[in-house]
Amino acid sequence: MKRFLSELRKNGITPMTIWKHEEVGHSQGATQSLAKLFDGKKYFDYPKPVGLIERCVALYSDPDSIIMDFFSGSATTAQSVFELNAQDGGTRRFILVQLPEEIEEKSPACKDGYKTICDLAKERIRRAGKKVIEEQKLNQTESSVKDKAQELDVGFRVLKLDSSNMKDVYYKPSDVTNDLFARTEDNIKEDRTDEDLLFQVMLELAVPLSAKIRPEEICGRKVMVVDDNYLIACFDRDITDEVVTDIAKRKPQYFVMRDSSAMDDSVITNFETIFQTYSKDTVRKIL
Repeated sequence: MKRFLSELRKNGITPMTIWKHEEVGHSQGATQSLAKLFDGKKYFDYPKPVGLIERCVALYSDPDSIIMDFFSGSATTAQSVFELNAQDGGTRRFILVQLPEEIEEKSPACKDGYKTICDLAKERIRRAGKKVIEEQKLNQTESSVKDKAQELDVGFRVLKLDSSNMKDVYYKPSDVTNDLFARTEDNIKEDRTDEDLLFQVMLELAVPLSAKIRPEEICGRKVMVVDDNYLIACFDRDITDEVVTDIAKRKPQYFVMRDSSAMDDSVITNFETIFQTYSKDTVRKIL
């Protein structure tokens, strides 16, 4: 099949067989640039050049693509996405995956408080985002600085893989005792936070893990609102009928609460009636 170079051109770049280091950078330069980002401290050896990953992303993605890196290391991909979005106004997002590989105890990074590669990568993303926004402000006129700086999204969310939040409810016959029900009153593991429960629910309901989460208070109880009332979750204690009624009146697509959150049995009894009255289409879930 015959194709011309002009047909392969994308985002102002024609892919070539050989990429020159003057165009995409090299490992030595990447080490120096990263050290500059960390106030002159050299934490990584031979990281990937930002220009190299930026070139790959520019050639093989669209301005609204999600860029995935399953071996993210020092998080060069995140910085590349930030810088490319700043250049062309794209809204690319990234998903980085990295094992929590421990840093050697004698290394400068460990002495400065970084325990894993992930710790360093998170700090790099924060610093890179701040750097890109500062550079963007310098390159724009004063009238457009504020709006453009707000448009560039350099936020990110860190999630860790863990076991289920729910306790093991399978018992051998020999484990069943008279106080079993008293011991299993709460089916959620003791060390789990409200955020842990929320993200489990988001996964189950296919809500993007990047969705906006806004904490609120209703009648003195903590409530988490996801994507402007698409999902409302309340895992606080002593939830009353007033709290449930207020949430039902907002007509969320989904509502989730803990079984043990209700102030008393009457709240659980009235739960369905309240939603049937004010928002019968809301999908209700009790953990």
